[in-house]
Amino acid sequence: MNIDGFEIERKFLIAMPERAFLENCERSDITQTYLLGDENTTERVRKRVRGEKCEYTHTVKVKLNSMRRIETENVIDEKTYRELLKRADPARRPIEKTRCCFTQDGLFWELDVFPFWDDRAFLEIELSDESERFELPPGIRLIREVTDDPRYTNAALSLQIPEDDTGNRKG
Repeated sequence: MNIDGFEIERKFLIAMPERAFLENCERSDITQTYLLGDENTTERVRKRVRGEKCEYTHTVKVKLNSMRRIETENVIDEKTYRELLKRADPARRPIEKTRCCFTQDGLFWELDVFPFWDDRAFLEIELSDESERFELPPGIRLIREVTDDPRYTNAALSLQIPEDDTGNRKG
């Protein structure tokens, strides 16, 4: 939920859910490419495929703190997407993921599955207020919250996939 241009989000590293859990979500395949920028501003382009539909977006996020960012996101056409790709940051690899979206107790959740992990995924919730209370959905096994861990932003993953306490990664 983007309130007044602010994105308020919490992120969790979770054990990979059961296949049945993933099959009951709205799924899309995402490729996002980070563009050249500075340390407090993240700029990216994204290609999102849902079935036969393909959507392109251009997003700029300015970090205010670990949970709150000013976000500007615009739908763009394929030609603009290809033009912006010319500004791709050569130090970063594109991030590919499958996103599973669902609602639980009236809240919207996004679960991201990456090809470089077979045992874990991200679960994100966008909130209307930083103090909003919620419970993780049933069937989710929390490894830990990573909202405040800069290694677990998608922009950071485009540079390096962290090896953490489980030591497992494929990429």
